[in-house]
Amino acid sequence: MTQQSRRKMFTTAAVAATGLAAAAAPMAARAAAAGKLKAVFQVSDADAGKWNLTLNNVRNVKNELLDDGAELEIVAFGPGIGLLKAGSPLAERITEARKDGITIVACENSMKAQKLVYADMLSNIGFVPAGVVELIKKQRDGWAYIRP
Repeated sequence: MTQQSRRKMFTTAAVAATGLAAAAAPMAARAAAAGKLKAVFQVSDADAGKWNLTLNNVRNVKNELLDDGAELEIVAFGPGIGLLKAGSPLAERITEARKDGITIVACENSMKAQKLVYADMLSNIGFVPAGVVELIKKQRDGWAYIRP
């Protein structure tokens, strides 16, 4: 094997090792964060049944994991934000979920499209500029995505 061949082989091996190390870094970060469950639930339907299913699922996850420090969030957008309006038939269940530490947010883009303002909404929820973007960011950060 010539000196030039060895150099080329060494360079190729070094490039491959660098690529493997770069790919392993995000996997290591995800593995380090794997101890804490994080899940985001999407509700985009104006269907009380789907909202109830989502609230049941979130409660079940919370009950199963008890003090494991799970982070759970419900993101509502499109027609799904209708049941987050003040006077919602699900207001009591949403309040109960909030007391259990569940984050519930409404999409401000959907609110604008439906001509809703903060005063129209339940007082104990949060808001995000764009529900779909919130889902994308959560998934990028390693959150499990659930759509009942």
